[in-house]
Amino acid sequence: MNREPRLDRFNDNVLAKYQVYNSIFLTLPYDDIKKTGALLPLFLEICESGFEQNKNPSEIVERFFQKYGEDPTEEEKVALLFRFIQYIERQVVLFDAIEDASFPIVNNMDGRGTLRSVKEEAEATQKLDELKKFLKRFKVRPTLTAHPTQFYPGSVLGIITDLDKAIQKNDLTRIKQLLAQLGKTPFFKKEKPTPLDEAISLIWYFENVFYQSASKIHNYIQQNIFDGEDIGNQVINLGFWPGGDRDGNPFVTTDITLQVAQRLRKTILLNYYRDVRKLKRRLTFRGVHEMVGEIESALYEMAVTPKDVIKLKLEDFKSKLHQIKDVLEEKHQSLFIDDVNDLLNKLDLFGYHFATLDIRQDSRIHQSVLEEVVKTSPSELYPDNFSELSEEEQVKILSTVKGKLDPDSFEEGMAKATISSIYAMKEIQKKNGEAGANRYIISNCGSVQGVLQPFAFLRSCDWEEPTVDVIPLFETVPDLQDAHNVMEQLYTNPEYKAHLERRGNKQTIMLGFSDGTKDGGYLMANWSIYKAKEALTKISREYGIKVVFFDGRGGPPARGGGKTHQFYASLGPTIENEEIQITVQGQTISSNFGTRDSCTYNLEQLVSAGISNEVFNPEKNRLREDDRQTMTDLAEISYETYMDFKKHPRFIPYLEKMSTLKYYAKTNIGSRPSSRNKSAELNLSDLRAIPFVGSWSQLKQNVPGFFGVGTAMEALDKKGEFDRVKQLYENSDFFKTLLENSMMSLTKSFFPLTAYMKNDPEFGEFWELIHEEFERTKKMLLKVTGYNTLMQNQPAGRASIQARERIVLPLLTIQQHALRMVQQLSKENVDDERLETYEKMVTRSLYGNINASRNSA
Repeated sequence: MNREPRLDRFNDNVLAKYQVYNSIFLTLPYDDIKKTGALLPLFLEICESGFEQNKNPSEIVERFFQKYGEDPTEEEKVALLFRFIQYIERQVVLFDAIEDASFPIVNNMDGRGTLRSVKEEAEATQKLDELKKFLKRFKVRPTLTAHPTQFYPGSVLGIITDLDKAIQKNDLTRIKQLLAQLGKTPFFKKEKPTPLDEAISLIWYFENVFYQSASKIHNYIQQNIFDGEDIGNQVINLGFWPGGDRDGNPFVTTDITLQVAQRLRKTILLNYYRDVRKLKRRLTFRGVHEMVGEIESALYEMAVTPKDVIKLKLEDFKSKLHQIKDVLEEKHQSLFIDDVNDLLNKLDLFGYHFATLDIRQDSRIHQSVLEEVVKTSPSELYPDNFSELSEEEQVKILSTVKGKLDPDSFEEGMAKATISSIYAMKEIQKKNGEAGANRYIISNCGSVQGVLQPFAFLRSCDWEEPTVDVIPLFETVPDLQDAHNVMEQLYTNPEYKAHLERRGNKQTIMLGFSDGTKDGGYLMANWSIYKAKEALTKISREYGIKVVFFDGRGGPPARGGGKTHQFYASLGPTIENEEIQITVQGQTISSNFGTRDSCTYNLEQLVSAGISNEVFNPEKNRLREDDRQTMTDLAEISYETYMDFKKHPRFIPYLEKMSTLKYYAKTNIGSRPSSRNKSAELNLSDLRAIPFVGSWSQLKQNVPGFFGVGTAMEALDKKGEFDRVKQLYENSDFFKTLLENSMMSLTKSFFPLTAYMKNDPEFGEFWELIHEEFERTKKMLLKVTGYNTLMQNQPAGRASIQARERIVLPLLTIQQHALRMVQQLSKENVDDERLETYEKMVTRSLYGNINASRNSA
């Protein structure tokens, strides 16, 4: 019998260790309730057997207290349930730390998709020259975003890091100390973090992980593929949204933007300072020791002291390092020259900016800003009757306007904030370099004016030739379908064309997986983005523009997550492959890039995905016409199914009353509101993708990742055309990846948790509708793949999900019990401490579930 080696390594190094360390953990006394750790495994058993017997969560909780309690009062029951929540949160952290520590053992760090594997394949196929040529222009850019799905504070992140090291060494004494520390360290904040708090917590990953991993990859490519020669390209660069993403976040101010940019600069300078101190201990020779000392002194003043000065310009820093290299080569047999090269590579990668701080705002805000600018600005900039002019005349004015708007001439509000943010970009570029802030992103963009309005604002801020890329974000299905027409009008606009020429004839376009799925369902959103990329590639190539796609992805498949590198490796030659740019948020940061091993591995996987497409298999993923038609048919049936579901009269009430939707705003884990407007009535178009997808995840229903997929495949099956679906699956890695990621959504679903809802007089029929589509999708996915179980081809990944789901099953049970109590007390019009207590229980139970899923929203 063949066994899966990766699964064996997972069982031996993750599951077995978790059982050992968890047994230690459960014996630690955290408070007066000494039996908590002993009772939790018993509660888990009651939960598992209870759901098998079709009991509802409240019956399971009551059964536990009847069996193991000593006639407790309601206060004692509530207290124990809260202690369970506290324990389970920390069990999730323990599992995270063990999985992180075992990452290089479970995953083959030199296997398929790694740079070593890529180099060997290039040599074997005589494509080393093609590989070098490609790496001279290809880039991967992960952009960290502050979406509220990662709540670990810095103190907990530090414990996870230390646990990781102790677990690798099997240091039981140290592990026990750290688990005790974990038990006494608070996990949640009483107040919401500010955007600056979010930025500081995410910069931790840059400082402690990406700095080392990105440079390690760059050094490997330089030494092993380019034989020590300069690559002439970054290959990996970094993006950052906290402090610059204004879309729907009233707490992001110009002052915050400037503070975040300063923090990024100070952090990278501090990293350079640490490296230079190490270098100084090695370079003790005449002719170089003094130069290293001068660099150290300048960096200290720039990084450590409160002064905000540039004592050593970036180019001067590089020049001094090159001088040091020359002396080492001429007089000291090139001793430690690799260390100098490493630092030079880091300067090329990170400059003085560390990561590019993107500015983002919603196009609907720009429209209101423009109206105020027209009203406030001198008439030579915008005529008073601007709104009455034809669209053609408005476009002409927006394209050609120049001037010097004064932010202080506006009253406090969006106009002043928008204009001042542009002046902030100019200031950041002066201190951090152009890469510090050179991208302005327009969300909900669907028109030429949507792009030209911020373009006009830039040129109206004393910036006639702005060193800024204006980036439209197309999100909804209709906007995706029209995107190429919008861009063609911009490419033929003389002023915008001249701007693109100054920017190297490169246009970045952002595409939103999250809101696309919320708008049109899983298959239609992904197919619409695929076709939009094809159309945008075609039109851009016609006009001599190199288009770069920036994908707005979340963690779960419903938001473009899942096996991301497989997705990029599946794109054919009809889609431009100049760069891979993705947003990385929440738990996906910690799960995919949280340690140096996982960060290096996953960055290499993204690099190799681009290489695979262009160098090794350029024609492999070109879709055949009959397969395109099958994909279109499936997407359209899925779209109609999803739209009917969304229009169901119980859709919005179900989310409001039966899910945790409204509790996301109470978690204090993100600075941004969960909706773009303050309306009391829930509006799906204004609702953020994160609470939308996350609420389905908390229900363990994961609707956005599968709804409509089963119906679409079944429709072709009923017509006797299932062979078309099989052929598409066998021919297209793109379709295969979509289905495999959808399987992940199904694997993380657990309908027995909410099966009690089928008897609800208001929502029973709606619950059945969701459950039937779940069963239908599962059946059709197994049929098309030929698998016996979901994720059969990823046994280690499946085992990880199952282990995590088992850890949080008591937590989910408590959450559903608390939700039922809230509903019951609300019906009784009880407005007292009991209602408040159970609402707090729902909110507190969100944290562990979010982190256990690793990509819940």
